[in-house]
Amino acid sequence: MLFLSIYLLLNLILVRYDMRSGLLPDSFTCPLLWSGLVWHCTSHVEFLPQSVIGAVAGYAGFAFLYWSYRLLRGKEGLGYGDVKYLSALGAWHGWEQLPALVFVASLLACGAMSVNVLRRRSLQALKNPLPFGPFLAAAGLLIGYPALIPS
Repeated sequence: MLFLSIYLLLNLILVRYDMRSGLLPDSFTCPLLWSGLVWHCTSHVEFLPQSVIGAVAGYAGFAFLYWSYRLLRGKEGLGYGDVKYLSALGAWHGWEQLPALVFVASLLACGAMSVNVLRRRSLQALKNPLPFGPFLAAAGLLIGYPALIPS
């Protein structure tokens, strides 16, 4: 229950920060990553390799997207905090869950943007930056909730 509380608290803090400032501070993404790895070291040792690969794959996947877009367009298309956040979620949920996690987060973000466009009746809403952290957090809970419950 301690690690589940840490997971939920850090995710809640990160969602709050991202919604208010558009930032995902290292002071919360790093403890989320390390607490996921420690949880697997202490409670689910057999899952530790998937957790480590998940952290690396989450970081590498979003870092590739970040740098590719930046090199092609000359500006950020994804914040670097999102890169670290997906790495932390990979540490908690493992590499197998990352594609589903990113897919669900993207669907939720597209749905939110669609509602925003329909509500404003203008495509101008698409030009505003969208904090992706809350959608990653929601996807993490939807995809990985059963695995996070202590057995």
